[in-house]
Amino acid sequence: MQPLAPDWWNDAVNFLSKDEILSPVVEKFGTYSISSKNNLFQTLMKSIVGQQISVAAADSIWLRLSNHIGEMTPANVLKKTQESIASCGVTRPKASYIYGLAEQSEHLLNQPYDEMTDGEIMKHLTSFRGIGPWTAEMMLMFHFLRPDVFSIGDIGLVRAVEKLVPDVTSREEILDVSKRWKPYRTAASWYLWRTVDPEPVEY
Repeated sequence: MQPLAPDWWNDAVNFLSKDEILSPVVEKFGTYSISSKNNLFQTLMKSIVGQQISVAAADSIWLRLSNHIGEMTPANVLKKTQESIASCGVTRPKASYIYGLAEQSEHLLNQPYDEMTDGEIMKHLTSFRGIGPWTAEMMLMFHFLRPDVFSIGDIGLVRAVEKLVPDVTSREEILDVSKRWKPYRTAASWYLWRTVDPEPVEY
């Protein structure tokens, strides 16, 4: 599957280039775009691997897991055991989530996503064990390419806003700051991440 770029990205860059807080960040990192691998199951698996660990650690574990499973499909996951998945460096709970999602893949994947709102997608995804709000928000950003997603549960985004707006003292205030970037908070998040880790975030 070919990676997909959002059709709203250029508009988002133009919008954020005029923002007092983010315009220097946009100028520094340019117009390189977020993209979707166009493979919901694989993107979801990679986000589960990345839950609550560093980007570098997640990339290392993902490489081992990919070598172990091969093409990341539900059928290939189910050919392995949870124990062998865990042996790649995935925690036992995460191995259980990965296996369980492969077992429930038909219900997980076969939905009219193009017709669903962000809230409806969030509700569906978080009904599965192992998918919390953060993971669902990463899917909205990195698979569905929805333009206005901001994950207050993402520590990288919290740190980035604290770095750029030092007088914020709570997550409520960070959410208030994020409203200045509507309706392009996904793009704002992508640039915010770059201020704490210069490597682009991908799932």
